[in-house]
Order: sequence, then structure tokens, then C-alpha cells
Amino acid sequence: MPRTADKNDIPQRLTEAGYLLFTRLGYNATGIQQIADEAGVPKGSFYNHFDSKEAFAAVIIRQYTDWVHEAWGNCVSEAPCQAQDDALGVMRYVFERFIRHHEQATTPGCLVGNFAAEVAESSPTCRAVLGSAMQEWRTLLAGLMALGQQQGQIRTDRSAIDLAAFFWDVWEGALLRMKIEHNSQPLKDAVQLMLDHFLRP
Repeated sequence: MPRTADKNDIPQRLTEAGYLLFTRLGYNATGIQQIADEAGVPKGSFYNHFDSKEAFAAVIIRQYTDWVHEAWGNCVSEAPCQAQDDALGVMRYVFERFIRHHEQATTPGCLVGNFAAEVAESSPTCRAVLGSAMQEWRTLLAGLMALGQQQGQIRTDRSAIDLAAFFWDVWEGALLRMKIEHNSQPLKDAVQLMLDHFLRP
């Protein structure tokens, strides 16, 4: 492997390799040697940058969370309507974009949902960062929910954060069905049911 003066090069290569392998194979089926091989670095380099596989996974979950946060912001800003005028329309646009992403992904699915199913019980470190990720996403959606309630588009008998939490639970469940059925229809059905029926006043 050619040496590099960039101190971030190796950890970046490792996290990119880890994300790819964790997405494709899962946490338990991915070994540190596989990650190092995929990154093109000696196995010893892994421990120069990460204390353990568990700590490494937590970094990747955090990076994935940040990516979703950024993607959410981009979708909201690119929506053909403004949240201040049509929060429900913005939600529809955001999730349509997310569905297209999963349709085009080589290995569709949500890394956070996958990790939650696989390691949340066995890894307090990962459980903490997974909980933080889900809380951030609920908060993002709750902001739109609250606007929709003010605009008379969304039911007000439950709080915006409760509705956002339920929506994300439905979405993550639909992602699991998508992986089983190998098509995006569960995602489309979930969004349509939530936006056109369950959330309505």
C-alpha cells in the first residue's frame, strides 16, 4: 500500500470499506481482516485508528446518520413546495426521494435499522448511537409534522413527536419488508397510508 501524508486517508478508507461490508453482509458476518482487505490496508492499521470493531461500527452509524440528515435537508430545500405553505407536500417529496434512493441502491435498506436488529441488544455502545440517530430523525420529521398540524393538514389529537416516531417505525418496518420482497412497494404503501389516511385530521 502506498504511504500517504493525509492522516485521514486510512480511517476514511476503512470506514468506507466497513460501510460497504456491513451493508452487504451485516455486522456479525464481517471481520476486521475483511474490512482491512477491502480498504487495501494492513490489518494492524485498523487498531491504529479504532479501539475495537464495536467502536468502529459506532463511527459508521454516526456517519450514516449524518448522511441521512444532510439528504433530508437537501430534499426539503429542493421540494417544489415550501414547508411553511405545504408541510405534507414536502413530506411526500422527501419520502418519494428516499424511495428512489432505495430503488437505485445496490444493497437497499437502512443501516440503522439493520444494526438495531442485529446488535442493539449485545452492544451498549452501538445501542446508544442508534438511539441518538433515531431521535434525530424523529425530531426532523416532527418539525414538518408540527407545521402540518398548524396548517390543518395533520391530526392534532397526538403530538407531532409521537406521530413522527410512529411514522419512522412504520418506515423501518417497510424497509425490512422491502428487503424480503425485493421491491419498493412496501415503502410506497407505507407512505401512502400514512400521508393520505393515518395522519389526516
